[in-house]
Amino acid sequence: MNKALQTLQDRGFIKQCTDYEGLSDLMDKEPVTFYVGVDPTGRSIHIGHMVPFFAMHHLQEAGHNPIALVGGGTSLIGDPSGKSEMRMMLTVEQIRQNSASIKDQLGTVVDFSDSLGEGKGHATMLNNYDWLGGLNYIEFLRDIGKHFSVNRMLTFESYKQRLERGLSFIEFNYQLLQSYDFLTLFRDHGCRLQIGGDDQWGNIVAGIELIRKVESAECFGLTFNLITRADGHKMGKSEKGAVFLNPEMYSPYDFYQYWRNVNDADVIKFMKLFTFLPLEEIATYEKSSVNINEAKERLAFEQTKIIHGESEAEKARDAAKSMFGGGLSAEAREGLPTISIPMASLEAGIGAIELFAMTDLCKTNSDARRLISQGGATIQDRKVEDVKQVIDASWAQQGEMILKAGKKRYFRIVFTS
Repeated sequence: MNKALQTLQDRGFIKQCTDYEGLSDLMDKEPVTFYVGVDPTGRSIHIGHMVPFFAMHHLQEAGHNPIALVGGGTSLIGDPSGKSEMRMMLTVEQIRQNSASIKDQLGTVVDFSDSLGEGKGHATMLNNYDWLGGLNYIEFLRDIGKHFSVNRMLTFESYKQRLERGLSFIEFNYQLLQSYDFLTLFRDHGCRLQIGGDDQWGNIVAGIELIRKVESAECFGLTFNLITRADGHKMGKSEKGAVFLNPEMYSPYDFYQYWRNVNDADVIKFMKLFTFLPLEEIATYEKSSVNINEAKERLAFEQTKIIHGESEAEKARDAAKSMFGGGLSAEAREGLPTISIPMASLEAGIGAIELFAMTDLCKTNSDARRLISQGGATIQDRKVEDVKQVIDASWAQQGEMILKAGKKRYFRIVFTS
């Protein structure tokens, strides 16, 4: 097997391929242009979306040329794959703003710069709205739609699942549009390979078949395992919700803590998928003599460094260690998720429920009430025992306070004059 494919196999990415031998031979002969798409349906992607882009990193390092395709056009419709309900419609302006944010996030894993290291493939970011936005529907149906069989489309699992709950006609077009993306990238950029999560298998195969019918050319598809945690939950989900890459939506400290607290059984698997550590180094953490907490700390640090930078990773690590040790340095405090509140508000008194609901520790007043009632709310090491407790300036120290939910979740409030 080609060395780059073997790397993906050894690190646990690959689920299935349309033609292993053919793709391996092609990759041995020449650098292959390949793509993966992401629909900008929000201003941030979460870590579960990043599996194909970590794979893209390894392929780029091996000299192959990535195309990160932002689905500015397909986002106007919505992909039914893996979804139980139809997506909410977004405006073109919303999608444009989301696309700009996502490009920065993907740049933490894929190198889009012009000055590349020796042997590294050149990466490009494109937006499919550029060719889908001006399509003539009648011509599209005549030239592209004629190559698709409804009976064939309904054999794919993504459509079968949605048919049970209701599949809109607009979503039914999604496979045609994604296939047309592959055809366009083949024609304009020589793209021969599409990669993605295994829920995209049907769409990828449809694109390959379209290229074969229209251009009499052979292209390939490679899908990756849909990552779940050892506890059965979906990857990228936490007590707070999705583990977003945007630091305003999910702080670097909480991001670090998410990885630091993964199930023991997931640590090595996640090291292989979500870090760039060599497999030989990862293997040292599998030894029985290694404390599992050391492996978790390394995983958390490496992943936070990749997404948020080394400085933020160090702050988060120092804050976590200080909390575990019972102390908290000034540097560690700065690593915690933080908001600012006028001191005048604190002097007037803020209800404990309201205060906790202002933070990321509780989503709603009801969550805050439940936390306090169950004895899990602490401010400056003082347990909040009454849901009617009013928090005033006497609870603060040096113009700030540290709130704690349970044993591991912290939040810092700074009071301004």
